[in-house]
Amino acid sequence: MNPRIRADGIDPAARSRARRRAVQALYAWELGGNPMRRVIEDFRSEQDMQIADLEYFEDLLRGVEANRAELDAALAPFLDRDIQRVDPIERAVLRLSAYELKFRLDVPYRVVLNEAVEVAKRFGSEQGHTYVNGVLDKLAHAWRSAESGN
Repeated sequence: MNPRIRADGIDPAARSRARRRAVQALYAWELGGNPMRRVIEDFRSEQDMQIADLEYFEDLLRGVEANRAELDAALAPFLDRDIQRVDPIERAVLRLSAYELKFRLDVPYRVVLNEAVEVAKRFGSEQGHTYVNGVLDKLAHAWRSAESGN
């Protein structure tokens, strides 16, 4: 048995890779204008996707696509500008993380926030991770108050 895999069968490293690739895919989806189905197909054919949690990757993308308006509306009170004016990478991170906070209650909010900050550090602007963390922290307190202790 792989020691990285938890008792519930989840490989946290594969999930992290799925999130990183999902942010890249959301960025490509929004800027390229292709249907999500095609974006998923394009990413699935890449070699490094073999080490990511493909099921989780697809759930994130389809979830953001299906709930984008609701996610954007939920993020709006915590943003200092219109969502369309947020850096495209940070916007993708915010939407993906908002989706996880709202619809993936099996993922602890601290994991969502930590992963979002790491992805924003890796792909976003120099201080983008700070912005992402601040917005998501407020959203987590609003949506997961019992879990976050507020």
